[in-house]
Amino acid sequence: MAAATESMAVNSSSPTPNAQCQDSTKDAFVGDTQRSEIANDKQMSTKEPMETVALPEKGRTRLETTLIMGALSVSLFLSALDTTIITTAVPTIVTHFNSEIGYIWVGSAYLLGNAAVVPIWGKISDIFGRKQTLLVTVSVFLLGSLLCAISQNMAMLIAARAIQGIGGGGTILLPNICVSDLFPLHKRGMYFGILSTVWALASALGPVIGGIFTSRVSWRWCFYINLPFGGVALATLTFFLKLHNPRTPIRQGLAVIDFIGNLLVIGGTVMILIGIQFGGIQYAWNSATIICLLVFGAIAVALFCLYESRIAKYPVIPPRIFRYRNSISAYSLSVMHAMAFLGGTYWLPLYFQSVLGANSLMSGVYLLPYVISSSIVSIGAGIVIKKTGNFRLPIIIGLFVMTIGLGLMTYLDDEPHWDRIVLFQIIAGLGSAPNFQAPLIAIQTNIEPRDIGAATSSYSFARQIGTFISISIGGVVFNNVMKSQRDHLASVLGQQLAQEFSGQEASASIQKINDLPPNQIHTVRTAYWNALQKMFILYACVSFTGLAISFWIKQTVLTKEHTEHKTGLQSLKMEDRQKTKKPDEERPAPVKSANDST
Repeated sequence: MAAATESMAVNSSSPTPNAQCQDSTKDAFVGDTQRSEIANDKQMSTKEPMETVALPEKGRTRLETTLIMGALSVSLFLSALDTTIITTAVPTIVTHFNSEIGYIWVGSAYLLGNAAVVPIWGKISDIFGRKQTLLVTVSVFLLGSLLCAISQNMAMLIAARAIQGIGGGGTILLPNICVSDLFPLHKRGMYFGILSTVWALASALGPVIGGIFTSRVSWRWCFYINLPFGGVALATLTFFLKLHNPRTPIRQGLAVIDFIGNLLVIGGTVMILIGIQFGGIQYAWNSATIICLLVFGAIAVALFCLYESRIAKYPVIPPRIFRYRNSISAYSLSVMHAMAFLGGTYWLPLYFQSVLGANSLMSGVYLLPYVISSSIVSIGAGIVIKKTGNFRLPIIIGLFVMTIGLGLMTYLDDEPHWDRIVLFQIIAGLGSAPNFQAPLIAIQTNIEPRDIGAATSSYSFARQIGTFISISIGGVVFNNVMKSQRDHLASVLGQQLAQEFSGQEASASIQKINDLPPNQIHTVRTAYWNALQKMFILYACVSFTGLAISFWIKQTVLTKEHTEHKTGLQSLKMEDRQKTKKPDEERPAPVKSANDST
């Protein structure tokens, strides 16, 4: 049957409009061999086949695949780890350098550098090649880690964290792009699941590892630890990762980079994210500083969109990737999922510390049910997608279960009911798992191989934006509810203490709760729980919004054929030639390799 299908695909001619309509109708129902052949038949038809290279899986042993995935996972793990590892180390770092500004900027510098450059790394990999770009990003990340570890003052540490974040943005993005180039679409779910598991574990273990290093050795080891493991990953990728190398000359490569688009997206993103990060905390939301940051950031983003769609010859984010229903729906729900997932990983530790009285180290341990359940099911969801070819159902079921889990968290109470704490976390974790990778698969079903880098970087960028928005909105809700309880707290604690446990100062005062008399501790913890309960309601609503969007995802056939996109200047020139094509002709289909026995 495989040989017959291949023969049909190779010899098919361009379908007529009527045939295309019939094929579209048939594609809506997926499952049996005949429909798969029809879909593959349609995908093989093209007027200008894209130049391809040999199937990447040809000649690669299972050991080599294991080593490559191990190195990609280690690179991703270290970058994700540095997002949270400093959360338990920041108080010690601030004390060491005697600098209060570090409390915000040590974390923000990494996140800003990370988010701002994600779209750019994807385009650079299109020009200079995936492997070469990945090696550069890992090297930049390790350089930033070394500079962080040897920092002599807070200014040096903040600058080093920004460098580390620039490299980290690439080492988070490029493994997903490499997986897309290494494996056919129907297998990617499993490998995306592995990367999602690595991300979740790193995010959860970060505070625990940071607490151990800070209390037992030195906070500097939060950064030193990256060097040996990152070095091994770098060496492994150098010798075993075999992807197309376009050997683009640096001068010619730089000549086709969209510097204006990059400047607009970086400037706009940084201004908006700084405004979101500091709004309601460092400055009031109606202050001139925050208003200017958000307004000018929005203008820069609007100019970026206009420039990319009308002027840019080789856009950083091609507007055509947003043409498809699956793309728009998947990008939208990925923002919702990133926002809702943060309800667990960011705010549950605050619940453990403020309401249950746990220290920062144990709050990371208490979060393990959420992360472990999410990690295990991420791999399982990837295997299910590989076996069944269905990515739509895991997306819908996952968001449904996640909404239930976050909704149940509103019943945690201000007393330690450990059966609820563990069970509700597991439910939310199970639901969150499929939507780390399944929306990306939905996006990749419609786009061309040449747009894999841009589409994947846009997906990571959307999740980063969702994370920042979630932190900001959650902080606003939390601060406002705590502020509304100030009079009640003042009647029990007095005005001075009530001020410390309400409004913007509440999240920074949790260490003082255990120093209060027993009769006051319960009042304060109840106030914190009231605020956190409202936040869990918020995140359940966000998850439900994602669930509603998910029904617009359309199930399509996951092809078993695979073509590694040929990066470099030749590909970009072909892209420029194809801009004049009509929308329904624009997507060239992959050419099936004669060696593909899948």
